[in-house]
Amino acid sequence: MTPPRLIRFNKPYGVLSQFTPEGRWRGLKDHIDLPGVYVAGRLDADSEGLLLLTSDGALQARIADPRFKMEKTYWVQVEGIPDEAALAALRSGVVLNDGPTRPARARRLDPAPAVWDRHPPIRERKAIPTAWVELIIQEGRNRQVRRMTAAVGHPTLRLIRAAIGPYSLEGLAPGAWEEVRG
Repeated sequence: MTPPRLIRFNKPYGVLSQFTPEGRWRGLKDHIDLPGVYVAGRLDADSEGLLLLTSDGALQARIADPRFKMEKTYWVQVEGIPDEAALAALRSGVVLNDGPTRPARARRLDPAPAVWDRHPPIRERKAIPTAWVELIIQEGRNRQVRRMTAAVGHPTLRLIRAAIGPYSLEGLAPGAWEEVRG
């Protein structure tokens, strides 16, 4: 019996969290050609960063199911400069249309994280500055991070998942993947 596999993948902008393409979005098969691995959790096509794939159903559930409270770390480029009140609101949980979020860890990243260029680039407006925020959550509702930053008055311009639990993006270029050993 082959041991379970765990793959770290840096999902580029415009790629779905599924193997088959759909509409204007590409699928994972353009980057990963491995039989028997499945996505553990989702990342929207317009988001970037760490996606884990595994051949182990129990591990897939532990990663994806909010009941296991595996932390997910996001680097979020937002419109405007969040003040302490906006960050405090994120930390205490914000009310979304589907109910309140759990409290999150939130801080401004200054300096901004060293990230790759996005293609296409984000929309920037000369009169409105942008800032990077690190947001760490333990749930994963549909477009939750984007809705949270919008709820505190700072719409998301770019969203990168930097880590899931102990697994990080470190050392992975966009579109690259590697098997986690041990």
